[in-house]
Amino acid sequence: MSDKKIAYAQKVDEILAKYSKAFLVHADNVGSKQFADIRMALRAFDTVVLMGKNTLMKKCMRNYVKKSGDDKWDCLAEMMVGNVGLVFTNGDLAEVRGKIGEFKLPAPARVGAIAPVDVIIPCGPTGMDPSKTSFFQALNVPTKITKGTIEIISDVKVVSIGDKVGGSEAILMSTMGLKPFEYGLEVLEVIENGQHYSAKVLDITDDDMAARFGETLNRVTALAMAAKYPALSTVPHHIVNTFKDVISVTLGLETYSFELADKIKDTLAKIASGEFVVAAAPAAGGGAAAAAAPEPEPEEEEEEEENDDEGPSDKELRKEIEAYLNTADLTKVTMKIVRAHLADKFGDLSTRREDIKRLVVEVQTEMEEDNQPLRG
Repeated sequence: MSDKKIAYAQKVDEILAKYSKAFLVHADNVGSKQFADIRMALRAFDTVVLMGKNTLMKKCMRNYVKKSGDDKWDCLAEMMVGNVGLVFTNGDLAEVRGKIGEFKLPAPARVGAIAPVDVIIPCGPTGMDPSKTSFFQALNVPTKITKGTIEIISDVKVVSIGDKVGGSEAILMSTMGLKPFEYGLEVLEVIENGQHYSAKVLDITDDDMAARFGETLNRVTALAMAAKYPALSTVPHHIVNTFKDVISVTLGLETYSFELADKIKDTLAKIASGEFVVAAAPAAGGGAAAAAAPEPEPEEEEEEEENDDEGPSDKELRKEIEAYLNTADLTKVTMKIVRAHLADKFGDLSTRREDIKRLVVEVQTEMEEDNQPLRG
């Protein structure tokens, strides 16, 4: 092996031993001056650019792994395909990639090149004399003569991203003085502590991760609620459902209420009296619509048929629950209802009154055992 290759192998060994992260970069259409500017800018990040023949780089990397036993760079040799190089760093990957992306230079379209972006020639005057009309006609570009110059009538897409630039497209863009492409080191892969992944992963921000986490949490919560499985994320929903049960029981009682229930009762009373309909009517059709609002019809009490097999009626159960609530600690009853919801011990609506009645009795028993004074 020549002295030049031995020196290069020693340089590769030093770089692989010093750094733990690297970029695999594509270097097509990057000039020597552009490379020099990139190297100089990356020195501030303690970052080096390693280029060379792929066969020599592969041999040096395999020899290093074999000698040192450090297999975190074992994947590099298989990745050295095409006009590629390596950028080694111990700094922040996103910052280093951003600095590399700053060094892109505009370049004309060459025949056979793969278009990295869509190229569209905008409509408008070209400044060319009418003798060039046949040239545009041959390329199917719509034109007209305006004030002695050729004017393109509508936007024309010359090439699309990923297409190979043909001879006529390259001549058209060159004639129009366009340099539509930008070339620089393109980061393809990230190698970090023996693992390699696409550079697109670096585009993921904290906001993106938070949004994904929120979506996943919502799905887990919905699944837990549907499966009736208690979870930390379902606790707020259970508390809300418990509050709804407490409100529904309180609305059915005549001798007991509390502040939040009073607000709901007032709202329901206003709806029943038609007050909300009268207030909203002027916005829809003026005062005449408010006057035409029908008065609520008095509800007729349904006759309750006594049947020993069906148990006590709703009215009787309502009186029993009122009596229990007047002699028990409502706070303890509410907490028992919350615990029952979390344990999923409540049945359907038809058995919920009996469940609440049972919890009130439990509180009464506990208060008697603790010799606590009863209310009422």
